[in-house]
Amino acid sequence: MRIALVTDAWVPQVNGVVRTLTAITGELARRGHTVAVISPEQFRNVACPTYPEIRLAVVRSRAVGTRIEDFAPDAVHIATEGPLGRAARSHCLKAGRVFTTAFHTQFPDYLARRTGLPAAVFWPYFRRFHRESAGVMVATETVRAQLRAQGLENLRNWSRGVDLTRFRPDIAPPGQFFQLPRPIQLYVGRVAPEKNVEAFLANRHPGTKVVVGDGPDLASLQSRFPEARFLGRLSGEALAACYAGADVFAFPSRTDTFGLVMLEALACGTPVAAFPVSGPLDVLDGSSGAMDADLETAIAAALQLDRGDCLARARAFSWQASTDQFLAALAPCRDSAQALPKAA
Repeated sequence: MRIALVTDAWVPQVNGVVRTLTAITGELARRGHTVAVISPEQFRNVACPTYPEIRLAVVRSRAVGTRIEDFAPDAVHIATEGPLGRAARSHCLKAGRVFTTAFHTQFPDYLARRTGLPAAVFWPYFRRFHRESAGVMVATETVRAQLRAQGLENLRNWSRGVDLTRFRPDIAPPGQFFQLPRPIQLYVGRVAPEKNVEAFLANRHPGTKVVVGDGPDLASLQSRFPEARFLGRLSGEALAACYAGADVFAFPSRTDTFGLVMLEALACGTPVAAFPVSGPLDVLDGSSGAMDADLETAIAAALQLDRGDCLARARAFSWQASTDQFLAALAPCRDSAQALPKAA
């Protein structure tokens, strides 16, 4: 199958959307599918305000449409709701071409945090964006219920996976971990307002708090919490070693749709502490994580869990199964029964 994947989020960005899409495209290639990724670096682009590492394409729908039509795909998937996604959607509607979309990110909540306006102000755009999709791919039942409440019904299941060869419990911890007071409480991810890292750093459970990642809040949090260890952005074996060496993984975000980092921690045998919100509610069970409205209470409970049960939970997720779901959720462009009428 020839699949056109349109995304505003792509390498070298480091986030859950990019990790998901690179894992899926890699698995699709191994199966013999051909994927054309249409991403911001192929066009003139500008830095996203407050997130300079994210590039936003400055592009017309005709330019994106030309790339799609030149590729002649069997299916078009629009992964994000940014400028490229909007341009691709416009082209597909005008051309009568079927497409699918995905709801990766709680952008209404993110924008509400950034602007001080209620999330309800931003939902009309996202409802309109996804309403004409032949199928909106959603990772969890919690998010599906949220989208149904917003009037979206064309929802298709697309879960996530974890690489058990990269993230595993037998990796030696970083040498510096042996000098730190236990328990080691780890956070991995973007250091930004929507990730609620402050709630993790402010919890009073004894031990050492370690932060892996960077972002716009890094300098401020380093100044306010000098006792925490900030290791910057890590990847590969160094990142897996931090997961494996930690006693508990804290996931303080209240706005994620899934939370791949939780699976990575579990695959290394590390229990997860989180708030009872979208993402943790769908990923964790009672043997692999603890959830509580008070993160400190969740951390204390997670520390009592068996690391073998955490690994068992991670094994329930694979990129192979995720790819199966992705393929099943695609809408073939050449299926006349599903073809969309051309926009007036």
